[in-house]
Amino acid sequence: MSLTPTNPMELGFKAPEFSLVDVVTGTPKTFQELKGERGTVVLFICNHCPFVVHVRDELIRLANDYLSKGIKCIAISSNDAANYPQDGPELMKELAVRYDFPFSYLYDESQQTAKAYNAACTPDFSVFNEKSECVYRGQLDDSRPGNGIAVSGKAIREVCELLLQRKEVPAQNQTPSIGCNIKWK
Repeated sequence: MSLTPTNPMELGFKAPEFSLVDVVTGTPKTFQELKGERGTVVLFICNHCPFVVHVRDELIRLANDYLSKGIKCIAISSNDAANYPQDGPELMKELAVRYDFPFSYLYDESQQTAKAYNAACTPDFSVFNEKSECVYRGQLDDSRPGNGIAVSGKAIREVCELLLQRKEVPAQNQTPSIGCNIKWK
């Protein structure tokens, strides 16, 4: 397993639009359809990465905690399903149904959405404000598989709280996420 960090990017960029199939409903969804009124957390995840498996329950808690407050999560898998069939749409759907994901789980078969968001790893997080401007790119929290730190979602929860209070999110101290590299074609 290779460790890959989030690609650094200038904050403030507008969320790239996309039209990707929701693996549970089978219907195409866009960023505009799925975004939250107060903010949106875009998660690049997959089924098999140990870093994603490690935080999966917290991603579900986070999404449930903020959904009614106007912050929505959107999960996208961009892994090459031909070489990593465990990350294909059928198994994505099984996982989303089994865990009752409170967010859309979208399949980025062309990998164009991952490239547009400059995603590099799973999990890879970008948080957007109510104007769809990126205010955070970084880790969920300090927990990693095997490091003994409990999964809390602290970093992204702090950003979500600032969005709800309509306060500025500090650009400094944004620690990159780290995980498995996206499996490019």
